[in-house]
Amino acid sequence: MATTTTEQHHSDVGADGRVPDELVAAYREHGFVRVRGVLEPGQVERFRAGAEAFLEAHRAESLEKQGTFSQLVNVWQRDQTLRELTFDPRIGRIAEQLAGFSLRLWHDQMLVKEPHNNAATEFHQDRPYWPHTGDRLPLSAWIALVDVPPERGCMTFLPGTQDRTGLRPQDLHEEEDLFEADPALRWIPRVTVPLRAGDCTFHSGYTGHMALPNRTDQARLAHVTIYMDEATRYSGAGHVVTDPLGLAAGERLDGDTFPRPWA
Repeated sequence: MATTTTEQHHSDVGADGRVPDELVAAYREHGFVRVRGVLEPGQVERFRAGAEAFLEAHRAESLEKQGTFSQLVNVWQRDQTLRELTFDPRIGRIAEQLAGFSLRLWHDQMLVKEPHNNAATEFHQDRPYWPHTGDRLPLSAWIALVDVPPERGCMTFLPGTQDRTGLRPQDLHEEEDLFEADPALRWIPRVTVPLRAGDCTFHSGYTGHMALPNRTDQARLAHVTIYMDEATRYSGAGHVVTDPLGLAAGERLDGDTFPRPWA
């Protein structure tokens, strides 16, 4: 059974559901930001239990087959509890506040590092994997459903790299791959961001990042909601989310598959 922290924990989210201007400025400068206390303790426990149950039933369906983590995509379409987390209006509105423009859901995913997996998710950017065109910076909300200190697999970011566009997709199993694609990135100071259960990091789709190994006795449970520019169109490239949809290149990614439930 996973455990979460029980002590009183600060929230950066105001009564109006917005985060302070300094966090918005930090996100736009660095390409990532930590927002504390996005979920309340009761929500954390409910969503953690839902995530554990979904993982137990669907672990074999993981898209990641090399043992670095379990990756289950578009869980909102198959589980009502996790749908409520993906559609949480506060998270979507914070994402739009940080981005500065209207967003749609691209997809969600559970990213789980099993106890003692001892494997890092190596430095990479997200956006090169996605079949998007005509879009401004997408961003991801990485929500901790358990405490995630460094030894349990929290993320490390390369600040300011949200402007490094045009790189090929990187192999997140290869430690050197991002730095071979852009050698200058090796010398950027790295920022590791531990999270308490209910905290969230938001990061741009181009911000370089990695996740440390889980060396603890407890699974690292993270739920990731990925948002894209409302105007994003399909590039025609292959992707597990768009492959079944029969889209033509240039079609807008909208409708019920890519909703705006917080609007």
